[in-house]
Amino acid sequence: MSADSVAAPRLNVSYNRNFQENSREEEKEESQVDILEDEENHADLGPQRARPHTQNNPAANNRRCFKATAVTLGGFYLLTLSGLFIRFTLLQTRYNQLSNNHSHLQDEVKQLKNRTEDKSCPHGWTRFGCSCYFKSKEKDYWDGSRADCKKRGADLAVINNEEEQKFVSELSKDGESWIGLWDERRQAEWKWVDGSLLTETFWAAGLPLYDTYLSAATCCDQQGKWTQNRYYETKKRICEKKIL
Repeated sequence: MSADSVAAPRLNVSYNRNFQENSREEEKEESQVDILEDEENHADLGPQRARPHTQNNPAANNRRCFKATAVTLGGFYLLTLSGLFIRFTLLQTRYNQLSNNHSHLQDEVKQLKNRTEDKSCPHGWTRFGCSCYFKSKEKDYWDGSRADCKKRGADLAVINNEEEQKFVSELSKDGESWIGLWDERRQAEWKWVDGSLLTETFWAAGLPLYDTYLSAATCCDQQGKWTQNRYYETKKRICEKKIL
């Protein structure tokens, strides 16, 4: 065998090894280039990904402001609605109370009216309002006239208002009659026989006068006014008794 034929395979093997080593080095270089490119791409994308978190977003801020405003307005609306509901409930309760009171008063008035309508005055007496009145034909002193009224379950008439004054004046149109008004202490302190004070008077002009004698009032003169007389004078009388 010749020397050339033996050396040829060694050269081939050596060439193959060099070729493989060169290929590996190229692959390493390509891999390093790919890694560098990836690192550059990550470096470029990093600020872009972080930008939404590091920079202000106007649209997001507007949405937050709108939500806060909506929550505030909603709370105010609920408070207003609650206040109105409470006020309505109180008004409704008050209305119901007033309505019940009104119904109760109507029932009482109706019952009172029924009781008064069912009762009539005795023979010889005249009814006005809730009272019966008796006009005597005979005359007597003031204290004797009062005693006679009490025997009849009444007392001398007490005049409380203008309507009653007109009624008593009609009963006395044929002459003055004793009524239940007198100066008990002879000091111009006139009182009614039931103990009540004068709240409305119908005295004739210039009356009453101070008198050391016991005085009492009569009704009425030609003008429908009260006159003043000493108790020992004789007059007719007007008695009054309540129906109820």
